[in-house]
Amino acid sequence: MKLATRYEWSIVLGGFLRKIKRKIIKAAPRFELGIKDLQSSALPLGHAAENEIFIPTSNRISQAEQKLLFLSNGHGEDTIACRVIGSLYEINPDISYEVMPIVGEGTVFAKFIKEGWLSKIGSATVLPSGGFSNQSVIGLVLDLKAGLLKSLWIQWTLIRKSVREGKIIVAVGDFLPLLLAWASGADYFFIGTPKSDYTWTSGPRFSISDIYHRLKGTEWDPWEYCLMRSSRCKMVAVRDKITSRGLKNHGVEAIAPGNPMMDGIAKSKCPNHFERYRRLILLCGSRLPEAYQNFNKLLTAIQLIEIPSPIAVFVPLNSYSMKSKIEFILIKLGFKTTYESMSELGISGIWKKKSLLILIGFNQFSSWANWGEVGVANAGTATEQLVGIGIPCVSLPGGGPQFNFSFAKRQSRLLGGAVAISKGYKILAEKVEFLLNSDIDRKSIGLTGSRRMGPEGGSQSLALMISTKLSQSS
Repeated sequence: MKLATRYEWSIVLGGFLRKIKRKIIKAAPRFELGIKDLQSSALPLGHAAENEIFIPTSNRISQAEQKLLFLSNGHGEDTIACRVIGSLYEINPDISYEVMPIVGEGTVFAKFIKEGWLSKIGSATVLPSGGFSNQSVIGLVLDLKAGLLKSLWIQWTLIRKSVREGKIIVAVGDFLPLLLAWASGADYFFIGTPKSDYTWTSGPRFSISDIYHRLKGTEWDPWEYCLMRSSRCKMVAVRDKITSRGLKNHGVEAIAPGNPMMDGIAKSKCPNHFERYRRLILLCGSRLPEAYQNFNKLLTAIQLIEIPSPIAVFVPLNSYSMKSKIEFILIKLGFKTTYESMSELGISGIWKKKSLLILIGFNQFSSWANWGEVGVANAGTATEQLVGIGIPCVSLPGGGPQFNFSFAKRQSRLLGGAVAISKGYKILAEKVEFLLNSDIDRKSIGLTGSRRMGPEGGSQSLALMISTKLSQSS
């Protein structure tokens, strides 16, 4: 066939195909809605949405593609992760949510797991050091004997499996979850909860650690902010603006949208039944068996307080399994049970000794926190939360591994002195007496602590930012 003939046939064939295409388009049904269709369909939607939270279209996520795995390494980190997860679920309930508590059992997630929309992966490994093996050689040895390496390997294989399934990681805590998120090869978000530059910019600056942090300009270490600068790290959030500023000097676009620790604490007033008492909140920590030692020491010191009024001591324990050991300590210290309870107030046990009333409850911290005037506290996150609502605390450091003198000093500086460190039972009693007898000083110290912790609302802010980042990448 000659070239001219081929050219003519191609013109004819092209015209024929264009005609067929026009006929197909003309015959296809139209799916446009008329005004009446829009009006009729909008009525039930508008009616159903009256009590719903409005979420802008730009923040809605393609749910078929988004899967999140939260990593957290400690009781306080679990609590923060749980609040962020809850806020994210309110925004986007169709995302696939999983959580892996690296340390401990992660009991704080039980409610969401029971509701069926959150899954927990990995098995609990109770470590002798309580997760603080990096602070003690003996603790590290005991953890290794208890199966630390095996536990980490199992957790790592589960993380890798989750990443192959397309999950994005949200790491909550410090170096370990950040390292696991980076090493997984997945995209990840990082919520850095434990470190603040207030710990080295406040108070005396003569220790080696203060000099080290001053040279860096941040409490975070070089290997940590290197992982934060990864192109796969989609967001870095820290607890306060001074810390975010320090990280920005190292090329990390860290944000400080609010402190999730301050969310979820009830604002209820103390019941009338306890108005005639001076009220203390006793926090013995969550690490066992250290928590029992703290409880024994703090309660021994409380008995030395000399004031004319009776004292009510609220003891919110985080696990019912602690009940028998705590009761044994109370009996040993000469307290008698009344065999009473106030279940409507979350009080499951009442113990008495002279003018001292001990009230035991489980998972009641958020409900009871505002009832106290002063805290006697050897705890981490819970102490910060108590100070954050304006209640000053007094601590009595022990041998650790969690709440030793070094930890207590760091915590006191972090909170602007709103936690006073005691070196003995009598000193603690005297400091509590001073705070109870001086309303002005008590409120002034509490105000300093609440400023350091910041306002509530951090969980919602973080959830919205994560949601926005996910929608932008989908």
